[in-house]
Amino acid sequence: MLLTIEKLIYGGDGLARTPVAADGRSMAVFVSFGLPGERVEAEIRQEKSGFARGAVTQLIEASPDRIEARCPYFRQCGGCHYQHIRYERQLELKADILRETLRRIAKIELQSEIQLHGSPPWNYRNRTRLQVRAALEFTLGYFKFGSHDFLPIQECPISSPLINRTIARLLTLGGLNCPAGVREIELFADAGDERLLAWAFCEQEASKKDLLRWAESVRSKAPEIASITFLSSFSSSSRFSARRRGSEGRAFEHDSPFDQKPLLQSGARTLLYRTRDHEYQVSAGAFFQMNRHLIDELVSVVTGNARGDIAFDLYAGVGLFSAELAQSFHHIFAVEASLTSHGDLVQNVPANVKAVGARTEDYLRDYRRRNDSPGSSLRRRPDLVVLDPPRSGVGKEGIRSLVELDAPRIRYVSCDPATLARDLTPLVAGGYRIEEAHLFDLFPQTFHIESVMLLVR
Repeated sequence: MLLTIEKLIYGGDGLARTPVAADGRSMAVFVSFGLPGERVEAEIRQEKSGFARGAVTQLIEASPDRIEARCPYFRQCGGCHYQHIRYERQLELKADILRETLRRIAKIELQSEIQLHGSPPWNYRNRTRLQVRAALEFTLGYFKFGSHDFLPIQECPISSPLINRTIARLLTLGGLNCPAGVREIELFADAGDERLLAWAFCEQEASKKDLLRWAESVRSKAPEIASITFLSSFSSSSRFSARRRGSEGRAFEHDSPFDQKPLLQSGARTLLYRTRDHEYQVSAGAFFQMNRHLIDELVSVVTGNARGDIAFDLYAGVGLFSAELAQSFHHIFAVEASLTSHGDLVQNVPANVKAVGARTEDYLRDYRRRNDSPGSSLRRRPDLVVLDPPRSGVGKEGIRSLVELDAPRIRYVSCDPATLARDLTPLVAGGYRIEEAHLFDLFPQTFHIESVMLLVR
């Protein structure tokens, strides 16, 4: 079928439409790896009520923005979607998608330009999660595009040099007799790209003696691996379901908290991650931002030029924003539900930050209840609220509590434009306006969009 790509949509596909039929209707076709304005010959591979999915079989008219992909696994691996697009154009397309999503879902027309924060487009990831196959021959890989079929790889050009060296080292060593029960390995590198944590998901019946022997062997041959933490593999799929996950098997940012007790531990369970102004303890399994080049810039935009008495840091993680807010606010309440991240949070923040172990919606509801109770001496609203929720967003209950909280400033860090738009609708209806809109390209070569909205009331 001959199609013209109209635009890109969130998720990586190009949107085209079939020719108008005799009844005057046309059907939307979502085409992978297309570019706006391109004329393509596409094969329809899936058809449903009202739309279809297709794949390009031949380029008839290519976009001038199309380039050759750098990664040998592009189109096979499910991790990257935009390697065929020059990087500057990737930023523009993501801004268009963000603006269109806010318009379509929230009926919000941004009054100012979206400020773009680009990243070095390669070797930016400080974390990746690899599938392991060790029953016959040791191989590492990701899932194939659009499936859960295994794709063996030798390198990942968007991961840090240390992660790639570690992948190569493990493959060269043949896995050092990796036990067949190990199903996945996640690697997290420090800021200097010198040391990393590894945590491995394995079957519960795997021999602990064999696992520990393997871990000690790996760490002796690859001393940059500070530790290996073993976790049960039954949790690995649920662990990443609530937040962003690439179909190739690597998590793309906020992963839902996972606080299962480790099966085994070899080496220290934490490493120190140094940013421009602070040093953070990060444990195996705790959330930390994955783009090693944009962390300082993100912190600066989220916390910059904000001062006052009280600040809330909701979904605080290990305290990335709280530590900086402590410089300009007297009291910070940092709320984090994950026991793992909360343990790091306690270690990473100064005395004027209260680390609260709770779900954000529960904390906001209880805070409002205490303030509204007769004779309450609290009755203090925060001067600033920072939100960095998972992909699912804040949700109705949390947003309703925020509107009633009546903070004069909110800074919302979002990893999904659709849930951002949903949450912004009641905030705008409640009197907030968007003062600034920022797009941080934390994940070049992918469709993922990180944005920061500065709201005032």
